[in-house]
Amino acid sequence: MHVSFVGAGPGDPELITVKGQRLLGEADVIIYAGSLVNPALLSLAKQGASIYNSASMTLDEVIEVMEKAVARGEKTVRLHTGDPSIYGAIQEQMDALDTKKITYEVIPGVSSFLATAAALKREYTLPDVSQTVIITRMEGRTPVPEKEKLASLASHNATMCIFLSVHMIDNVMKELMDGGYKEDTPVAIVQKASWPDQKIVRGTVSTIGQIITDAKIDRTAMIVVGRCLDSHYALSRLYAPEFGHMYRDAK
Repeated sequence: MHVSFVGAGPGDPELITVKGQRLLGEADVIIYAGSLVNPALLSLAKQGASIYNSASMTLDEVIEVMEKAVARGEKTVRLHTGDPSIYGAIQEQMDALDTKKITYEVIPGVSSFLATAAALKREYTLPDVSQTVIITRMEGRTPVPEKEKLASLASHNATMCIFLSVHMIDNVMKELMDGGYKEDTPVAIVQKASWPDQKIVRGTVSTIGQIITDAKIDRTAMIVVGRCLDSHYALSRLYAPEFGHMYRDAK
């Protein structure tokens, strides 16, 4: 028996993968990230499953629950929000399981930065605008390598999706302007993307701070910065009639 790390998706219970849903329904033991995972997902658990909220647990306690469950031959799911590979703190769990010779698998999920694009109805990689998406965060209690400071990343003027930083919005915007984003660069903030109480606000690098203060948004939100939020872009060459490829001749 092994442990299944499952990406729960961004919030909407229907955005968990089919495989993740199946594993959740089969699990004897579920350890979920209670501070972020939509509790509605727990309705997928079978009757009698043991459910633990890791928000109040230490790493050692989480691993102990997994170890005991596997020893009993029980199917175990570690349920993380979004996709567990992005700010999921799963590497330390996997390394601990490796040490204990416990096998595991990882089931990817829909990240909140993707649910945010869906909520905004925007494409991050527009022709002649940006072909790069930078996923990052502002330095807080978790340090950021010097070369990955926001001001340094901002010099690329790419589309930027900033996690875990909305409570430091003024510092975020200052770093972005110091790095090269113009004051009129569009910014969108989506709080709780895909949840029933999802909230969207829009502004620019110079105005968004006051806007989200007025909207009382200070947590569980994604910051998107870049010209992809504008409406001006070149059409894709993929569907241009004069552009031929292996599936269609040029006209």
